[in-house]
Amino acid sequence: MSADGRPVFLNVLQIRMPVMAVLSVLHRISGIILLLLIPPLLYWLQLSVSSQVGFQSAFNWFNGISGQVILFLLLWVLLHHLFSGVRFLLIDIDQGVDKQSARLSAWLVLLLAPCSSLLLMWLL
Repeated sequence: MSADGRPVFLNVLQIRMPVMAVLSVLHRISGIILLLLIPPLLYWLQLSVSSQVGFQSAFNWFNGISGQVILFLLLWVLLHHLFSGVRFLLIDIDQGVDKQSARLSAWLVLLLAPCSSLLLMWLL
């Protein structure tokens, strides 16, 4: 509320959050995405082990361009959640708590997750 009692328009896109806060929000979002992806991943697993025809259809789907994009995004979300989780565990034991190293580790996680996803996709 403003001084005269009127509501204030809050433009979220104009708020500049530090990179550590952005990483924290993305860590929570990636956890939610991983939770929501459990049913489709279990379906694909069940399809692939049900029969040879089911395995071939799951394999063909993941070899298509849409399957490759989804697999890359899944790897990115998984690795981002893993790397930022390790970062938060290190912060819990008082490693990298100061502002400069926290900012550096946040940028490292933000750069390392997509790069490792690309590397894994290239190796697969």
